Amino acid sequence: MTRIKLIGTNQKELDEVCNQILKVAEELKAKHSGIIRLPTKILHHTVRKTPCGDGSDTYEHWQLRIYRRIIDIESNEKVFRQIMRLTVPPSIKIEITV
Repeated sequence: MTRIKLIGTNQKELDEVCNQILKVAEELKAKHSGIIRLPTKILHHTVRKTPCGDGSDTYEHWQLRIYRRIIDIESNEKVFRQIMRLTVPPSIKIEITV
């Protein structure tokens, strides 16, 4: 079994890529275990609004959500060739471990 780990900041794009990978696996009749959703990692960053530091204490709150998915697919050369041909948005990172 080979594990494909997908990491991204846009949940819709991530789910689309996961569905494309599963579609390729089903077309080539490879055994797979579906999309495993890992906990979302949230990065918080708080910044003061005024650059000089004078005035009232007002803050801006920013956060970045990182979504992760795992797909396990049976090791098959044909499947990996098709997966490597898929177009992936630049915001998504793919890690493949054999």
